[in-house]
Formats: sequence, C-alpha cells, structure tokens
Amino acid sequence: MFHKKHSRRDFLNKLGLGCAHVGATTLLSGITNMGLLNAATAANKSWANPASNSYKALVCILLSGGNDSFNMLVPRSQDAYNNYANVRSNIALAKPSLLPIQPLNPDGKEYGLHPNLPKVQQLFESEKLAFIANCGVLVQPTTMHDYNAATKLPSGLFSHSDQASHWQTSLPQDRRAVGWGGRMADILHTNNSNQNISMNISLNGTNLFQRGNVVQSFSADNNNNGSTLINGSSSSSFYNTLKRQTLDDILERDYQNTLEKAYANVIAGSKTNSIEFDAAVANGIPISTPFETDSFSRRLQMTARIIAAQNNLGVTNQTFFIQMSGFDTHDQNIEEHAALMTQLDNALHSFNAALEEIGMQDSVTTFTISDFGRKLVSNGDGTDHAWGGHAMVMGGAVQGKKIYGTYPDLYLGAPLDTGGGRFIPTTSTDEYFAELALWFGAAASDLSHILPNLPNFWSPSQGTPPIGFMG
Repeated sequence: MFHKKHSRRDFLNKLGLGCAHVGATTLLSGITNMGLLNAATAANKSWANPASNSYKALVCILLSGGNDSFNMLVPRSQDAYNNYANVRSNIALAKPSLLPIQPLNPDGKEYGLHPNLPKVQQLFESEKLAFIANCGVLVQPTTMHDYNAATKLPSGLFSHSDQASHWQTSLPQDRRAVGWGGRMADILHTNNSNQNISMNISLNGTNLFQRGNVVQSFSADNNNNGSTLINGSSSSSFYNTLKRQTLDDILERDYQNTLEKAYANVIAGSKTNSIEFDAAVANGIPISTPFETDSFSRRLQMTARIIAAQNNLGVTNQTFFIQMSGFDTHDQNIEEHAALMTQLDNALHSFNAALEEIGMQDSVTTFTISDFGRKLVSNGDGTDHAWGGHAMVMGGAVQGKKIYGTYPDLYLGAPLDTGGGRFIPTTSTDEYFAELALWFGAAASDLSHILPNLPNFWSPSQGTPPIGFMG
C-alpha cells in the first residue's frame, strides 16, 4: 500500500500532529533553538529545590504591540492633568470621563482610569489589583546622561521585536537569552509530582517567556479541553485507525541516532501527555462564570479550567502565557485603544470571578507586560513607540489598591523625557519579576540565575521586597 517513499518528517507533518508536551510548534521550531538537544540531555539534569505543598500559578498577559498605558492610568489632579492634556492634544482623554481611583499609597496626585475600565476600577478599589508605574526594560538604572551617552542601553530600543523579547527574558542586552519564566521553571519544575506535563502552559503557542534550557512549554488550545490531539484520534474509521497504528510503529522503533531517538521520544510523549491533559481538564472542577466570546477571553477561560484541574494534573506550580494583540495604535488610537480596554476589562473581571468561584484567587497572580509604552505626543491620529509604561498585577495575594513605582511628570522636556514624551523607566522589569518569582516559590539564591541583572537594582540583603506589591 505504501510504495511511495516518504521521510519520517514528511509523514509526521501530514499526520497533523497536535500540540502537546512541548507542542508541535515548539518541537519543530526547537530544532533551530536547540530544544531537541535539550530534550536529549534533560534526563541527565538534576535540580535541587524543596517541594512546596501549596499550589501557585503565574499568568503572564502580553499586551502585544505596545499598550498606550498613559491613557490607561491618567493623572486627574488639575495641574498634572493639564500637563497631560497639553502634550497629548487630540489623543488626550477628557477629564470628566476618567474613572477615579483612591490609592492607599497616595503620592499627592489624583488618578483615574480609562473610561472603558469600570470593572478594573472595581478590582482596584476592592484591593485585588495594583499598578506598576513607568516600568520597562533596563540593563541598569538609567539617567538622561546615560541615555545620551548610550551607556548600557537595551539592544534594539523602541523596536517591537526586541522590546517584546526583552520583556520576556529580562536580559535586554542579550538577544540570545531564554525566557525568565523558562529559567525559573528549570529550577522549580521538580516541585510538580507529575513531570509528564510541562510546568509552563502557553495558550498562544511558542513564546520566549516560557522557553528554558530544560523545560519547554505545553501548548494548550482554547477549544474543547485545551489539548490538541492528533487529527482523527477519536475516530475509529479505517484510515484514522491505520494512521494511528503507523505513527505508533514509527515511534516505537529502536533508533540509534541520539537526535532521532530524542525526536521520537518527544513525539511519543506529546501524544501520550496530550491525552492525559485532555482527560484531566475534562474532569476538573466545573466553572459556571460567563466569559465573552473573543479569543483573548476564551484563552483566559481555558486557563481558569486548567487551574481548576490542577489536582488531576498533579501540579503544584504552573505558569501561563496569553497574548492579546492589537496594541500597535499608530492610527485611530482613541477608537482602537478604547475597544481594547473594553475587551481587557471584561476578560480580567471574568477571570477573577472564575478563580473566586473555584476558591483559587489567592493562589493565582496575573500580570501584564507589553513591548513598551507609547509616546505622549500625537502623530496625528495615533501615537508611536516609546519606552516606560504602566503594568497591572491582579490576584488575592496582591497588595492591591496601590500604584507602585514612580508616576512621571507628563510634560515635554521632563527629566525622564528622551523626546516626544518617551520616558526612561524608573522601575525595572527585574524588580517587577523578582517580586513575582519570590511569591511563586523561588529562593533568593535562585534570583541570580532567573534574573541576572537584578543586582543592578535590588539585593535580598536590603531587607525589603523589590517593590512590595506582593507583601
């Protein structure tokens, strides 16, 4: 029947193998990023880390394209608002439209949220959400003098691809770095009793944040039970039965070549683990909280379902990666950003409600990242790439109803303005992520591996947390 010669790669591609333990996308791209070599040598790695008995999850949301966060969190004090309105001109939000918030750590100014964030306003006021002001990628604390002298600046500054990558690695001087979530998973993954399923779950396929030297991400889907199985895996037709039998035959052969053996083992593990994952989520705690039908909301809904199945999965620590696209608002900034704020507002509210429904709100911390903030100065109908911006962090363990870091003075020529209202960050991603990593279970001694630049900003010997939003 099979007279025509095919390579194993051709055959596996035609099978339509779904995403599983490292995900089909991760596996195939892994040949170029050494993922396959890592798989071949992972069995020889050992990591000593004390097991934790309480479940914790980090949910990383990438607001892809560069969120205009100075229209997300806006000063309302009259003088500060006047500065904001003068520099933003036609893309400034009207002061009466801003949703007022009352931070527990006032800095002498009043603040408001984008008018399309009423549910985020409620989360903030109920101490379930906080803001990190003027955060961004830095190699070291940077002044205007350093910027003008180009002293140890992030590579590819203001570039989408570079800055989005730097937020995920927190090593902005190294374009070859793996993700900080991946480096953390390399250390902590043995906390999970079930090693069949990766500690890192991606709802958007391959990403840099979760790419480690040993641990890769499990690519989940926002349909059915989150696991993309082999096409026809549930069908008993002659063709699909023969296809499964043929795949099993290929995978069960005794390969002598190390890479061929690793490749077959990863595919076989993917096949088995995708079935295990599917069954675990199908039998997880049911969730009745309604979500919107857009893809971002559905990904957060699936994340909640996976968290609800953590006992079935046998996991203590998990990270999740979800991307929300559309934030590169060079045009129609007011209209497009408003629509994105509504979508984000609804999704975060539903996700928090779902976690409260299953009693996991204290065990999950959700945080946002973005390529960069955007210039304050209008380009006519939108705004262009900048540097520092504001992030959100949400969860029961968060010390909410506060704005952490330093909100800059919004006028042209301010001490941090590199031009056009493009501000140097005053809080580094290293400080932001160190706080999350420590809450997640990383030891202080792990941080030099997870976040190598952190000593430029903070040391455990200081006796205080990096920022303080996790207590």
